[in-house]
Amino acid sequence: MSPPRPLPEVVAKNRFLGFLIWQSISSTAIFFSYKLIELSILPSSSFSVQSLVLSILSFTAFHFSQLILSASLAAISSPQPVPPASFLQLATSLLRLLFVSGNSSSPDLRRRAKVSLNIAAYVAAACFSGFVSAVAMCGRVVGGGEIEAIAVVGFRGSVIGLLYALHFAKNRRWLLHFPIIQRPPFFSFKMGIPAAIGRAFRLSTTGYTLASVLMLMLSFGEASLSALTTTQFLLNRCTLYLGIFCMLLCWELSHLLHQVLHTKRFVYAPPKGSAAAETNPTETLISALEETASDSLPRYLAYLDLCMVCENNVDMWRRAAFFEETGETYRKVTAVSLRPLEELASKLSEGLEGSPEDQLSKQLLSASDPQLPSRIYEPLNNFQKISWCARAISSLTAHSHKEDRYGVAQLSGSTAATLSTLLSSLLAVEAFMGKKTHLQSPHQLLGPAGIRWAALNTGKRDVPPMISKRTAGPLHSNAYAIADVLRTSIYCIVSTFYTEMVASAKAGLLEKDWIKDGKPLHGSRELLVQKLQLFLDYRA
Repeated sequence: MSPPRPLPEVVAKNRFLGFLIWQSISSTAIFFSYKLIELSILPSSSFSVQSLVLSILSFTAFHFSQLILSASLAAISSPQPVPPASFLQLATSLLRLLFVSGNSSSPDLRRRAKVSLNIAAYVAAACFSGFVSAVAMCGRVVGGGEIEAIAVVGFRGSVIGLLYALHFAKNRRWLLHFPIIQRPPFFSFKMGIPAAIGRAFRLSTTGYTLASVLMLMLSFGEASLSALTTTQFLLNRCTLYLGIFCMLLCWELSHLLHQVLHTKRFVYAPPKGSAAAETNPTETLISALEETASDSLPRYLAYLDLCMVCENNVDMWRRAAFFEETGETYRKVTAVSLRPLEELASKLSEGLEGSPEDQLSKQLLSASDPQLPSRIYEPLNNFQKISWCARAISSLTAHSHKEDRYGVAQLSGSTAATLSTLLSSLLAVEAFMGKKTHLQSPHQLLGPAGIRWAALNTGKRDVPPMISKRTAGPLHSNAYAIADVLRTSIYCIVSTFYTEMVASAKAGLLEKDWIKDGKPLHGSRELLVQKLQLFLDYRA
């Protein structure tokens, strides 16, 4: 009998423990390899018990520094991009908290402040780890007394650790990027080794040069090296540089291992053939989608698992369980899949729609509250989650055409709700990109032009003040990518139900049969029907 699957809340803990084990193995291999090279270049004059004890202490201190840096990496890592709060925002919030009675910071500011504190903790951990690792690996390279060697090498390691941490924070390398193709961890790790070596080489070269310049400016250095010959000096410097490179290579491989192990797919299902697989195979997956935190790793892994189940034909027995007779499972899966898309459409609509007076008031409010635009457009940063949700729900809806034996998708109205949400989200994203949809008469729709697009920046009356300056940047890149995913998802449903939709369009029932009742999240019902008609004509 197969062992039971771990609970969602245990997944992150197990992966972190596995990361620590593999990280210690790779770091040990690099540490001993460097020590062997160091002994071959700078052979030891004698062997004693004291030197053995010092070697053991160096090895222990090196692994302790790696553990500190790994723990800070795990604390800051997140699959959801949250921008850190600036120093001015933190200071303003602290002053309001101290001097304004009854004032409490917003949840968004608390999240951003937590990210800022985690970044500061990582910078401190990198400086400390750089100091300890450099002393443990290269303390023997620098001549002179023990205190002098520790100070010189430790200062150099701290400077390089600070440089590495700043590079880490600037490039937002704490984000977990899930690969497009899920490979076995060994092959994913092997493919990332060349990039890790190149990055370690560049950072070690830059850090070594910067530390040398700072030590020269501060007149703090290795006076004892003056007694060395030119050959001995060059060998000494090469060995020291190699030690710095090996230290950064350990950090890069640890980061690579963390990415590979934490972004690997986790199957939220009981083992096939077990009693749970026969009775309720979707309980674990739905529990992870509904009960875990929205920005947690288990929630993202659950969306990844749901997307792969809905898209691929490998676990068809799991997808068939979504179409059980009562329809309760299908409604739950549809609800959790549409929730991020509904949030995207509603928040974008909040920032885009309204009269010019409303837009002016939002612009004034955004000037007094800098977090307002980020709160409105924050869903655009969650491209990975939105992509999985759109692909999962569109594939599941398309497969329901043949696999839904009980007709739960049509009877529950989930197909119309899915199509309406996807269309509303697409219209909202396209409006953010600078495209405005004009509702046209049926006679105009017969022409080749279809929907007439007008650039928002051609006139001041059409440009929402909050996005008039956002004509480029990461948000717009994400918007274009999300729009492509939404179009592909809608075409997936339209191509499957094409015959039924065309029959409804000819009978004048397209809005009744395929658009959800009530006001859409963005736009109007007529606009959604018009957009759906363009998809039917393959002119979207």
